[in-house]
Amino acid sequence: MPGLRVTPVHRHGQARLYVSLPDGRAAAWYDRDSGRVSLLLDDHRDAVLAALRPYAVGELLVGPPPVPTVADLARLALHPDDDLAPNRPGETLLTELERHAPARRFGADPRRRALAAHEAAGAALDLLEHAGWRVLHAVPLPGGATIDHLLVGPGGVIAVRSLDAGHHRVRIADPLVTVGRSAPRPLLRDARHQAERAAHALAAAVRPLLVLVDAERIEPSPANGVSVLNDREIPDLARRGGVLKPADVEALYWTARDRRTWLRV
Repeated sequence: MPGLRVTPVHRHGQARLYVSLPDGRAAAWYDRDSGRVSLLLDDHRDAVLAALRPYAVGELLVGPPPVPTVADLARLALHPDDDLAPNRPGETLLTELERHAPARRFGADPRRRALAAHEAAGAALDLLEHAGWRVLHAVPLPGGATIDHLLVGPGGVIAVRSLDAGHHRVRIADPLVTVGRSAPRPLLRDARHQAERAAHALAAAVRPLLVLVDAERIEPSPANGVSVLNDREIPDLARRGGVLKPADVEALYWTARDRRTWLRV
């Protein structure tokens, strides 16, 4: 059948080809990772396979779309106002700066440096999607607190706090974190508390992680249950696995991206 259109789409770590009829109706999609063709219009089977043949690799598995999972149904029912997936790294800071621009120069506003740290850590975390991880940014909690980044993947669920180290030495003395000559702050205690709240919301184990952005040197000491990394070590998280299966990752991710999930913590 002439006129079939094949459109590549890469979303949330999945590479797919969508096949549509000249009138715009969807006929099928091809999942590159599994080699499966999900056929929506069986009477166009031969035309769909012919359209996909130049793009497909190996033998194709053709059939109806898989039965939607609980996570799929939750995604379809999720109102845009409740979907946290579009949140940008540092969303809360961005909103503050956009709504209440300070009279002084932006470069002098400490929120700008904090925002840059969120963005740098967030960009590195987003790259983990190729390894099967899902990432949410700026997850709001009741009381005005925010989980900077939430990772869900083969290595489990991780609540990430990102901190601007400003090219200073960072000293860790649980629960205190000291950046340069600034006053110590109980950031490890806060990180543990946020992970506990996330675990309660998701009914799953959640580990806390502190990411130090642009740290000149880290002087660590034993931190009870909190991992500490510099931002250059974020790619190493891709090697973690053995905790969650892909279906569990997707189910937890779709639960986490629903704003209403976090109202009870």
